[in-house]
Amino acid sequence: MSEHLTVVTHPLVQHKLTLMRDKNTPTAVFRQLLREISQLLAYEITRELDMTTKRIETPLTAMDAPVLAGKKLALISILRAGNGLLDGVLELIPLARVGFVGLYRDEETLEPVQYYFKVPTELEDRLVVAVDPMLATGNSAVAAIDLLKKAGARNIRFMCLLAAPEGIARMKEAHPDVPIVTAAVDERLNEHGYIVPGLGDAGDRMYGTR
Repeated sequence: MSEHLTVVTHPLVQHKLTLMRDKNTPTAVFRQLLREISQLLAYEITRELDMTTKRIETPLTAMDAPVLAGKKLALISILRAGNGLLDGVLELIPLARVGFVGLYRDEETLEPVQYYFKVPTELEDRLVVAVDPMLATGNSAVAAIDLLKKAGARNIRFMCLLAAPEGIARMKEAHPDVPIVTAAVDERLNEHGYIVPGLGDAGDRMYGTR
């Protein structure tokens, strides 16, 4: 995965995303769809994981079979909405190590404010996947990646459901070495920093707090 941006155009991803965009989709269904899409995005983002072989016995013979190599990858949820993507990826990769970056957006400045940071050890030896449903202004994502690099992470990827052109540009400027995997690139940000057409506030829709 060498390109800075990968848009996953798989029909199942696009169909489920349309259901999530619909304002009439209820909270429980929204959460389930987010979990399902996260697994399909994780399939793409883990496509080039390092492999090795392991000697096993099948019912018929012995063989050298492929297995994942190296340290278990680290999944980093950018709170709170990142947890919706995290849950789905963990179902696919249950042995992954998990960390959390707590950031909220100041509604006046649209700048991120940190309130929590707890991540796995030995990040420098792990593939680190940061997850957040929305890449809007890009400020929170950039701040989270800054913190992860300070903690030692060197091989980082960013996974989101929707991205705005402004957020993609901000990430590419600040962290050109961090590939982005998303389900869609929307038109723009509105004056409040929300993605248009988007799907509203992912955290509110996931947790029923709107």
